[in-house]
Amino acid sequence: MSDLKIAVIVGSTRPGRNGKAVADWVLAKAKERTGADYELVDLIDHPLPLLDEAVPASRGAYANDHTKAWAAKIGEFDGYVFVTPEYNHSTSGVLKNAIDYLYAEWNNKAAGFVSYGGLGGARAIEHLRGIASELQLAHVRQQLSFSLLTDFESFSTFTPGAHHDAAATILFTQLESWAGALKTTRN
Repeated sequence: MSDLKIAVIVGSTRPGRNGKAVADWVLAKAKERTGADYELVDLIDHPLPLLDEAVPASRGAYANDHTKAWAAKIGEFDGYVFVTPEYNHSTSGVLKNAIDYLYAEWNNKAAGFVSYGGLGGARAIEHLRGIASELQLAHVRQQLSFSLLTDFESFSTFTPGAHHDAAATILFTQLESWAGALKTTRN
């Protein structure tokens, strides 16, 4: 196996969420590859209150145990696949909050984006790209966008079309390449 570790982050904790099924699909596709070890990181397993650190994350002076645990978890990885819903033309509040808790743990790593929503979640990804840039998190061009209208039965059962497989392969290839290149800048 590769020495690259990539997290697939489930960006919703909402009851009845679709994000876990999407993330499970992403993880299953990723596990078919040998370029990196992929691991599911579900925000439901990392409950973070609304940002409660007095010092900005860029200073790295985390005071709370939940922040230190989150930093240790995120720090394990060389790259990330953010699986996000689109809520009100943006990403979920819980994902934005989790991202904002940290700084250095995101730096000089790679990110890919997977979204879902009425319009495929494209606007959520656009917001995440700006956030990622600020955190020195290099984001790849390829993205996956799933429509609630065509990739879900009754808006709740995830049934992605086979045409997404090729795009997923491109996303993983780009992400693994960038994560590997950026890893050399951190060693």
